[in-house]
Amino acid sequence: MPKMKTRKGASKRFKKTGNGKIIANHAGKIHFKRRKSARNKRNLRHDVVLSPGDAKKVRRMIVKF
Repeated sequence: MPKMKTRKGASKRFKKTGNGKIIANHAGKIHFKRRKSARNKRNLRHDVVLSPGDAKKVRRMIVKF
């Protein structure tokens, strides 16, 4: 059986932490920054932890053997 290929788009967007959680960047950081408050933009800097259902799907995409 051949090896499963890593989905490169997913591997660039998501990272796996040491504990096994999947983290991603917040959406909404690029466009329309002027209408966002400074507090809102500040909160967008931090990474977001994916929900268990989404993390399961992403984990299958970025699997490494």
